Amino acid sequence: MTGLAGSRDGVTTALRGTGLHKSYRRGREEVHALRGVTVEVAPGELVALLGRSGSGKSTLLNCLLGWERPDSGAVEVPGVADAGAAPWTSVAVVPQQFGLLEELTVAGNVALPARLAGDGDPQAAAAGVLTALRLDHLADRLPGEVSLGEQQRTAMARALVVRPAFVLADEPTGHLDEELTGTVLGVLRAACSGGAGVLVASHDPAVVASADRVLRLEDGHLA
Repeated sequence: MTGLAGSRDGVTTALRGTGLHKSYRRGREEVHALRGVTVEVAPGELVALLGRSGSGKSTLLNCLLGWERPDSGAVEVPGVADAGAAPWTSVAVVPQQFGLLEELTVAGNVALPARLAGDGDPQAAAAGVLTALRLDHLADRLPGEVSLGEQQRTAMARALVVRPAFVLADEPTGHLDEELTGTVLGVLRAACSGGAGVLVASHDPAVVASADRVLRLEDGHLA
């Protein structure tokens, strides 16, 4: 797994959300997605985030990523003034909707963040993480030519290629069998060993078993 371990910036403080509240209007109803949630992920740890559909998991991830603004509370990303402007090297994401560029190959999608980050050899960086995630034989295929599970691992490779300080992953093993889930978790543990902090929203018992800590959201509260 050469090239995967080790956060790029040697971050020593946690990614943190403090006192996060978020509500939505749904017709006449006010939905309280987050009710004062405080969560942090320290460098080097893998945290599992559990919760049923509607518990607020996706809203919490979106607020931590800066994709949504909480109604109140604060998100702190080490070394970044605005979470929404955090570079991929600080906070990388594996979304449920993979967001792969259809015109780029698997290798091209994975190499893109490395190229944008100024990596001297983005293709080599992509090749290393593709090999670790058992995707090297698919490097020249387009996303539409591979399975959903292979697309999901491509999204994981894209997140890890720049050795980010933190990784936020939303159900990253949902399309994988037991063996490939083990591969993905092994790669995430290697990233943690190198200093990255990882938050995984998941229902997968294998993710829970691999985590250093487990958080559970219920009706917008951390239980």
